[in-house]
Amino acid sequence: MTLSQIGIIISILVYLSGMLLVGFVSSKDTNDVKDFYLGGRKLGPFVTAMSAEASDMSSYLLMGVPGVAYFSGIADAGWTAFGLIVGTYLNWLLTAKRLRNYTEALDAITIPDYFKKRYKDDSNVILCIGAAFILIFFVPYTASGFSACGKLFSSLFGVNYQLAMIVAAVIIVGYTTTGGFLAASKTDFIQSIVMTAALVFVVGYGVVAAGGMSAVASNLENMKGFLDVNATYNNATGSADSYGVFSKITTFCWGLGYFGMPHILLRFMAVRKSSELKLSRRIASVWVVFSLGIAVVLGIVGRAMTQSGVLESLIEDPTSASKAETLIVVLANQISEHNFVFALIAGMIIAGILASTMSTADSQLIAASSAVSENIVQETLGISLSETAAMLTARATLIAVAVFGVIIAWNPNSSVFGIVSFAWAGFGAVFGPAMIMSLYWKRSNKYGTIAGMVAGGAMVFIWKYLVRPIGGVWNLYELAPAFLVAIIAIVVVSLLTTEPDKDMINQFEHVSKMS
Repeated sequence: MTLSQIGIIISILVYLSGMLLVGFVSSKDTNDVKDFYLGGRKLGPFVTAMSAEASDMSSYLLMGVPGVAYFSGIADAGWTAFGLIVGTYLNWLLTAKRLRNYTEALDAITIPDYFKKRYKDDSNVILCIGAAFILIFFVPYTASGFSACGKLFSSLFGVNYQLAMIVAAVIIVGYTTTGGFLAASKTDFIQSIVMTAALVFVVGYGVVAAGGMSAVASNLENMKGFLDVNATYNNATGSADSYGVFSKITTFCWGLGYFGMPHILLRFMAVRKSSELKLSRRIASVWVVFSLGIAVVLGIVGRAMTQSGVLESLIEDPTSASKAETLIVVLANQISEHNFVFALIAGMIIAGILASTMSTADSQLIAASSAVSENIVQETLGISLSETAAMLTARATLIAVAVFGVIIAWNPNSSVFGIVSFAWAGFGAVFGPAMIMSLYWKRSNKYGTIAGMVAGGAMVFIWKYLVRPIGGVWNLYELAPAFLVAIIAIVVVSLLTTEPDKDMINQFEHVSKMS
């Protein structure tokens, strides 16, 4: 084992030990299921903001965005980042405060539980549908996080992929089962800082290695379309491909997904006071703009390094950006070779990649666990549990979900990462329209909500596997059409069925005035 590898391992071990310590400390404030799933609504504005954004970004921030920018230039990565920035801001502006006030008034601690109580659905149909979709999309989503950790350690140190993945899963499950939502939120807050520091340092190193910003620009000026927001660079032909309105709409639609992400919406519900969400929105918005912006810059700087000969090309296949997504890992390795101090810094960069993955996986485990133990076992099946039994069930369910995630990700060559965009579309279409209508349209009812959730979820599958393969104008990201279909279903079915009762409307108006 080389000195640089030892330095990297030391930094990673310090980081992982810190996460486990946070879980242990948080366990002292986790006394019941409300604490386990919602942190007792004790989150401050900074933790609320940063943990929400850290749980959102996953490894896409440090690997996906820079990889796309390195591969084809600023257009694809930039328009996607713009859509995510707008979606993030609107979600905080339109959803956060109303959802916090509504869930407190209804005493709801999960998203399916909110819909059930919002529409007085004693049949538990909404509860079952919501919990089912959470499991359908979150288990493989969590698997992608475990897989990322396994591949990272395997590529860095040559260790067995499955062993590395299991160790990463055990650590994530360890602090999450111990401290629950508070541990996930506090570690996510720390992880957002680590992620930011990793991006800033790597970009700074890349600019210096490339010869400065002027050298970065000059190295890329002959790559047609690379620095154009209306074109992309074609690695096969060396020419520019048009990036038109249709392509921009497709990438911009990623922002719609935020309105239906359970692991993000739970942060809104858990803030200490709804009045603090304004500060949280500002913090989150600034961080998202900065982090996504610098992630795009990292890809540009990395390609300039390749053009100047100080970094090997990460384009193995001119039609695939998969190798380009390892840019930050390759740079971390390069940094570690300078001296032991730089190796320690490189270890923190790798910890940043782990942070981006772990911060999403822990939040997904909490959401998936709550869907089973709270929404299905206790409420739908009607199994009454004591507080102690409920906590044991919550932790056991979380472990079970993690085990299924490990099984799904067992094959190192599996295309688990391809499911992330699909799962994002699924959550956005199932819960997004239902959430917006429940908060802003008092005429919506449980029948419309059920229809919207089912129609949105079904359309994601239909568009992805039946319509989009046709190509041409039909090659649109499945979230946009599914989102639209779900809204139409909610409106039409709600208008054709019974109006909400007077108590439901009074409560809606009360929450609206509060918000």
